[in-house]
Amino acid sequence: YTHLTVTDLRPLDILSEVVPVNGVMSGIRMIQIQGARGFKFSAMRPRFLSFPASRIFIYCDLFPEEFSIVFTLRTLHMQSKRNEYIFTVLEENSDTLLLGLRYSRNKLHFFFWSRELSNGWQTRVTFRDVFLADNQWHTVVLAVSKGSFSLTVDCSIPTDVISDTPFPPSLMMRRSRFYVGSRRRRKGFFTGSWSCCQDLKLPHGMCTGTNFNLAVLSIPQILQDLPVKPASNELLTYPLRSMTLGSRPPCTKSESGQFWFNAAQKGLYICNGTTWISMLEVEEKLDYLEEYQSLVTSSETKGIEVFVIPSVGLFAATANRYTPPGSAIYKWTDEKFVAYQNIPTYQAESWKFFTIGKKIFLAVANFEGDDMGQEFSVIYKWNYRKEKFIVYQRIVTHGARDWESFVIDGEAFLAVANHRKGDNHNINSVIYRWNSRMGLFETNQTIPTSGAYDWEFFHIGPYSFLVVANTFNGTTTKIYSHIYIWLSGTFQLFQSILTFGATDWEVFHIQDRVFLAVANSHSYDSRSAFPNSYHAINSSIYELNITAQMFVKFQDILTYSALDWEFFSVGEDNFLVVANSFDGVTYSVNSFIYRWQGYEGFVAVHRLPTFGCRDWEAFNTTTGSYLMYSSAREPLCKVLKLKTF
Repeated sequence: YTHLTVTDLRPLDILSEVVPVNGVMSGIRMIQIQGARGFKFSAMRPRFLSFPASRIFIYCDLFPEEFSIVFTLRTLHMQSKRNEYIFTVLEENSDTLLLGLRYSRNKLHFFFWSRELSNGWQTRVTFRDVFLADNQWHTVVLAVSKGSFSLTVDCSIPTDVISDTPFPPSLMMRRSRFYVGSRRRRKGFFTGSWSCCQDLKLPHGMCTGTNFNLAVLSIPQILQDLPVKPASNELLTYPLRSMTLGSRPPCTKSESGQFWFNAAQKGLYICNGTTWISMLEVEEKLDYLEEYQSLVTSSETKGIEVFVIPSVGLFAATANRYTPPGSAIYKWTDEKFVAYQNIPTYQAESWKFFTIGKKIFLAVANFEGDDMGQEFSVIYKWNYRKEKFIVYQRIVTHGARDWESFVIDGEAFLAVANHRKGDNHNINSVIYRWNSRMGLFETNQTIPTSGAYDWEFFHIGPYSFLVVANTFNGTTTKIYSHIYIWLSGTFQLFQSILTFGATDWEVFHIQDRVFLAVANSHSYDSRSAFPNSYHAINSSIYELNITAQMFVKFQDILTYSALDWEFFSVGEDNFLVVANSFDGVTYSVNSFIYRWQGYEGFVAVHRLPTFGCRDWEAFNTTTGSYLMYSSAREPLCKVLKLKTF
């Protein structure tokens, strides 16, 4: 077929596909309210309005990757827990929801499903503070472009949401069906009134009329035949007035429609009668950090894993030193982490969250043996009914420091970093492959390591890589860490890099450049005449050189027994935060945030007081962006909130 861009597509009138030409159908009736003509859906005699997707996807079965959905509706006040569907697309022979819009009293949810991008999970993008159930007509535009989702209500300022899962480029519509006002169930049936429903590129001039609540783009022929009555509310809510410069002026009812230009931040705002609303998108910048929550833990914490369970919530698992009482899982509740579940562990070093299909797992790396002296690490599986993690598989490990999960060619793997067996640091670490028939992980490959501390997996184009942080070989910390490449079904040595007690690798991308940062913890050699341990040493950042087909050193950064790097972004700015743990004298050492400044590399911009800092995790919620760090020297984790301007 010939590929068409969105601008080449004709507007598709979804409502016309389900309404007969004469407009006669049980469960709906034609109405005219507030000057708008539409159809009223009856709650007493619901009717599933649908048509096969093949009716509009004639030449290609793929849903457009970039599109807009425009609809005008009117609905009565809703109960707080009630949800109603605006439209859905379902597979004809199953209940799989491929695409859909659902709203509640103050939220609008956009659903889509992607086998490739979300491991079989349905993705939900939520727009909050959307009030449609007020018995008024509202025109809503949802614009989708890959991972960006924008919602405009009545031509107001758009609300933008960036999702970790972009809209799939290949959402197949073959053997699927559109439903207007339902998802093929009576539960969630739409009970309001429709004026129009379309899937199209937003036309120019749509919001320039006198009544932007009723932006009618095209109407089924039967509605065009109804007599037109003048609307009673055909005035802009806020009449436009003059513009103010300088500091922030007051915003009251008398200033409604007043513009204010903030010259310092180059922002344009409009007063809605109570507050100033931004009219121009200003790129978010990191200003400073403030302590948000001090999380008291059962014992010192080696590692943190922050993760999301779809439709359940945000969680943080802490790897705590002592058993009892073991390690804890916390749930983000009322904008704070609160205790959720306790799990027995044996000097836990780290957690790893991963999914296989719809199965959810959490693996702990235990450094010590149990009460019987048996060394093993444990994989836990999420139980949907109990809403808890339960033991799934025990794996024999030796001083395990880290788990890394990854997928290659559709197959799931786990790699464990075995640190030592007794006093021997030169032992094998193991890569396990998921046996889908048995439902267990089985040994796939062993790799010789020296005091392994961390694995990091990454892709570059079609190639898969795994890099290990080797810490100590029994004599010295000045040893090589190795990068492996996946070839012919196994990992093979790709490059060796000299490191000094390496404890962590962090891979990140800046535009089309690929970087690897290593955390060097200390320099020690027992063979020297006067062996000393140096904790103030350089950690290094390496960049992939495509021509040389290897990583070359890009920058050295002075660190103090560094144990972790974490990469994160705020707006267009990129950052690295390091976990400095010990300077040779005290554990009360500052950790630093470094900002990417192009030719200058990473430059220190924030100093963070920490005590025995072990691990950093960056995460986002609907209320902001956060950093969380663990202390290996006190029973305390801290959550810092990023303040932006």
